[in-house]
Amino acid sequence: MEKVVISVENLSKQFRLGSIGSGTLRDDLVNWWFSLWGKTPPNQPIDTDNALSGPSLDGAYVWALKDISFEVRQGDVLGLIGKNGSGKSTMLKILSKITAPSAGTIRIRGRLGSLLEVGTGFHTELSGLDNIYLNGSILGMKRHEITQKLEEIVDFAGVERYLDTPVKRYSSGMIVRLGFAVAAHLDPEILIVDEVLAVGDVEFQKKCLGKMRDVSREGRTVLFVSHNMSAVSSLCTRGIYLKNGRLMKDDDVNKIIGEYMRVDNSNTTKLVYTDSNAPGDDSVRLWSLRLVDKAGKDAVHAQINEPIGVEFVYEILKEGVQPTPNVKVMTANGEYAFVSVCRREMVRKERGRYTAIVWIPAYTFNEGVYMIGVAATSISTEKVHFHVPESLIFDVIEDFNTRNFDYVGLLPGIIRPQLAWEFKD
Repeated sequence: MEKVVISVENLSKQFRLGSIGSGTLRDDLVNWWFSLWGKTPPNQPIDTDNALSGPSLDGAYVWALKDISFEVRQGDVLGLIGKNGSGKSTMLKILSKITAPSAGTIRIRGRLGSLLEVGTGFHTELSGLDNIYLNGSILGMKRHEITQKLEEIVDFAGVERYLDTPVKRYSSGMIVRLGFAVAAHLDPEILIVDEVLAVGDVEFQKKCLGKMRDVSREGRTVLFVSHNMSAVSSLCTRGIYLKNGRLMKDDDVNKIIGEYMRVDNSNTTKLVYTDSNAPGDDSVRLWSLRLVDKAGKDAVHAQINEPIGVEFVYEILKEGVQPTPNVKVMTANGEYAFVSVCRREMVRKERGRYTAIVWIPAYTFNEGVYMIGVAATSISTEKVHFHVPESLIFDVIEDFNTRNFDYVGLLPGIIRPQLAWEFKD
C-alpha cells in the first residue's frame, strides 16, 4: 500500500464577512501558530453550531470549510468537485500554506508545487526567467537543478521570445502557461492545480492534462479542481465532493461526478452572452445557446420519444474564416455519448450572424442527466474559435405510457435507440 502523503483531520476554515484586514500581523502569526497545533486561534471567534452568526453582516462569520477529514496516498490523482463557494479553492490554499486553517490538522509529506490563481507565486517586476528560478528556489531546488529543467519549461510554456520580459507585461494566458510549466516540471512530489486551466486555450489544456497524467504515472500525487467534468473524469481516479464547506462523499471519481450532477447541478438549458463575456476570438464569437423542443420553443428537459434541438447563435467577424460548428454530448460523469460536426456544404463563410440548430432524433438518449458542449473550429488552420464545454445541462425523462413494450423498469445504457425488429418463419 502506498504511503499517505496528505492527511487532513477535522479541518475547518472560518471567514468574517464584511471585514478586511481587521487583524494585525501579530494576530495572524498567533492564529497560524495555534492552528499548527490543532487548537482554536484566540483571535478568531468560532461559531461551532451555525454557518453565520452575529447581529449584522459586519459581525457575521461563515464557514468556508467545516470538519473535513481525508487522506491522499502517493500516486493518487484526486479531483475536488463542487459548485462555486463549496470550499474547493479554500482547501487548496490551506494545503498550499497560502492561508491558515481555523481548526484541525494537516500533515504533508513531500515537496509541493501549486498553481491556484493567475500569477500566484510570480513577482510581476521580475522577468519570466527570474521567476522560474525564484519558484524553483521556493520549492527547495538548487540552481543547477532548475537549469536542467529550464529548456523543457520554456518549450512547454511557449514563452521563449518573452523570457527576459517582466511578467507584468504578460497576458493572463502566458502567465498561466508559464505558471503551470514551472509547477509541473520542477519535480514536485505533490502537484496542486486549480481551475486556472480554464484561462488557457483548448490545445494548452490538452497539454496540461497530458503532463498531469505523466506526473501521476511517475508515482507523484495530483490534486485537481475543475468544473470541466470530462477533464476530471479522464484524469482522476478518485473524487471528493464538497458542498457548502462540508465533505459530502469520497469515492470513485465517476460515482462522485454522478452524485454532484444529480444533487448540485440544476438544469441549464439556455445561455445568452454579452459583449463582455461572449466566448470566441476576433474572428468568431458565440452569442447564445439553448435547448429547443420540436416546435422551436425553449425546452427545460428532453423526452425520450421526441427530438430535441441544440440551437446556438454565432457571428463571423472576418471574411475568409470558415468555422465549423460542432456539438459534443456527454453523460453526467463526463463520458462521451457522441459528437456531431456540421456537414462541409453547410459551413458558413461570409461575415454575419447565424443561427445553427442540430437536431437529436427521438430515441437517442436514455433516461438520465446529460451535458452538451459546443465549439467552432476552422479545420484548415486547426484554429479553435470558441469552445464551451458542459455548457448545457439537462434531464432526459420518459413517459412510460409511450412505451410499446411491457417492461416498465429503467433500461441500462447511455442511448435508447428504437431499432427495427423482424421475424422469419
